[in-house]
Amino acid sequence: MKRKKRIIMFFLVGLCLLVWLPLLLMAAASLMPEDELYWRYLSPLGMGKDRVRAALLPAYPSVQAFAELLIRSPGFFTMFWNSCIQIFPMLFGQFLVGAPAAWAFAKFTFKGKKWLFGTYVLLMVLPFQVTQVSNYLVLDGMRLLDSHLALILPGIWATLPVFIMERSFAAIPDTLLEAAYLDGAGEWGAFFLIGLPLGYPGVVTALMLSFMDGWNSLEQPITYLKTKALWPLSLYLPNITEDKASVAFGAAFIACLLPVLVYVNGQEELEQGVAASGVKE
Repeated sequence: MKRKKRIIMFFLVGLCLLVWLPLLLMAAASLMPEDELYWRYLSPLGMGKDRVRAALLPAYPSVQAFAELLIRSPGFFTMFWNSCIQIFPMLFGQFLVGAPAAWAFAKFTFKGKKWLFGTYVLLMVLPFQVTQVSNYLVLDGMRLLDSHLALILPGIWATLPVFIMERSFAAIPDTLLEAAYLDGAGEWGAFFLIGLPLGYPGVVTALMLSFMDGWNSLEQPITYLKTKALWPLSLYLPNITEDKASVAFGAAFIACLLPVLVYVNGQEELEQGVAASGVKE
């Protein structure tokens, strides 16, 4: 039995290393000088056909790429703050709109509830390409194209957060709500005093997934934003030229830091929220 557990452990550790290997290679490449980077990754950079000489540690560490990004690249900071301006108001709006909607779906009974929630699920599984034209026309009619609101407002009305939070709220026992009503709490009181504290993992999970999606979005900014001064950080990497490969690796490393920190600090809530969203009545 112990031998079997060791084999399973080594197998799982190997899978984890395979997942982390690209990130470790990216971190190492961000610390390589230009000449070493070209010598090791000439073929993937499209500048030759020599073999790849990947390494987890640079032969001659250099912070030149980070100096270029953090000191001599104002465009990097502009796109970073554009991402923050576009994502965090969207998350706040999702909480204000999505949490009450999910509570209503979970705890209220009204006519057409199943049909409306089924519509939410249908919209959730539709890819962006299906609704791209209709969203563009709506934003154009509202004169919101080429502005931060073109990304904020559609994100506020996303359906995935409602679905995840609804499953978390539905797991709250009705007996707790009945006790709250007997103590004089109204609907809003039960929502704030019972729903949000006990449904906290689902709320955090929904906002974390929305953050990851918004931070890495490419199609929406390209479609709705024409002014490069409004572009988010996700559009910075595709516009780096081949002669600045080390800068590209450094930018990718910095862009990964915030999502990784968010995941590490909310991992427990994320697991609980995903587990709750997969439970069927």
